[in-house]
Amino acid sequence: MRQMIAAKASRLLEMLHTGRWLGPLVMRLVFGYFWLETGISKVHNLDGFTQRFMGWGIPFPAFSAGLSAWVELLGGLLLMLGLFTRLVCIPMLVNMAVAVTLVVSSNLMGLDDYVEADEVVYSLIFFWLLIAGPGKVSLDTLVARWLGIRTQG
Repeated sequence: MRQMIAAKASRLLEMLHTGRWLGPLVMRLVFGYFWLETGISKVHNLDGFTQRFMGWGIPFPAFSAGLSAWVELLGGLLLMLGLFTRLVCIPMLVNMAVAVTLVVSSNLMGLDDYVEADEVVYSLIFFWLLIAGPGKVSLDTLVARWLGIRTQG
């Protein structure tokens, strides 16, 4: 009985292993679309977004709001494509660090609040993409292969 369960578990794990490329792809597509969409809405309403930056006391609000909005829009698009993924995660992480430090932290009282903050979760995803890369199904992987650079998987 134990061997039968082990054999079925092994087959299941092998099936999951062959589809390991799907996780990073789905994450990039959905997460990238989220940022593309928020970036587009902020770019289209840059005056309102700038007003929010002013209310939060963020330095150089017009410049900072425009930069943040375009980082989200272009970052989301590039994440979806899997192009310059690791590089794109750096300004996205900076965006999240500014959001947590200057906006969100004033509403957070303890560790539980930080762990549950959306911006912290977003930061963890960007960190994961920065370290793990875009996965097998990405333009980064195609470019690396074209250049003769060895990639994971």
